[in-house]
Amino acid sequence: MTIRQLADGHFFNIPIKVKEQPIGIFDSGVGGLTVAHAIKQILPGESLIYFGDTAHLPYGDKSAESIRFYSKRITEFLLEHNSKVVLIACNSASASAFDSLKKEFDGKTILIDVIDPVVNYLSTRNFSKIGVIGTKRTISSGTYEKKLKEKSPSTTVVSMATPLLVPMIEEGFIFDDISNAIIRTYLSNESLAGIQALILGCTHYPIIKNQISKIFNFNVEVVDSARIVSMILREVLDKNSLLNDSGKVKDQFFISDYTTYFEKIARMFFEGEINLTKADIWS
Repeated sequence: MTIRQLADGHFFNIPIKVKEQPIGIFDSGVGGLTVAHAIKQILPGESLIYFGDTAHLPYGDKSAESIRFYSKRITEFLLEHNSKVVLIACNSASASAFDSLKKEFDGKTILIDVIDPVVNYLSTRNFSKIGVIGTKRTISSGTYEKKLKEKSPSTTVVSMATPLLVPMIEEGFIFDDISNAIIRTYLSNESLAGIQALILGCTHYPIIKNQISKIFNFNVEVVDSARIVSMILREVLDKNSLLNDSGKVKDQFFISDYTTYFEKIARMFFEGEINLTKADIWS
């Protein structure tokens, strides 16, 4: 065992890791690919192992207990595949399972969520009104609102569940009249009037980020976690001497149930052939 330091200064006891080990990432479906793509842009020398739990998507309408169960098993899977760090690239899982995962895997790995880095970033921006959109589970948890108010008590935070967006994206309805109508219907809600920033509280949503920005005439800062989290990940790896400089890179993509759309989106983000494998970890 050895002591490692996270970017926020907190120390964890974790087994000694090797820089060539991959970064583990998981989400309920294609959403986490936005985070994986950002990581490859910022950390091109890192190998990734991605798990999309397509058999249970979307997580947003699942109970917190179910999400914790799924997240625990997937984290075990990623560690069984030698991940040096596990990134929860799902807001619903970050809101419902991050705390339990930290307790369960204390001393076994470094865990990073997608909520805290965004909250920390926005606490430096001095916005007076911030909107949050996400799945039912993420919004009902109140995690964003609670953490934002702790960091910036004077900031007004307006949260709204947008449950149709994930199945819309997973079914491939993007950049068309159907998606534009759904997005506009949600974002025209008067509660969002006057917001200066909008948090995309789901890692699926960056896929439609331009459509969302257009609704606000590009006058609102639309905040997605992908690049912010990737920067934090780089800090964590650097502080723990885990940045891969070996030149050896191998990415692996696992799904719990095959969907043609997952493969399509994966190939859009990662040019060329991808190593996509179905892994039934629930049997």
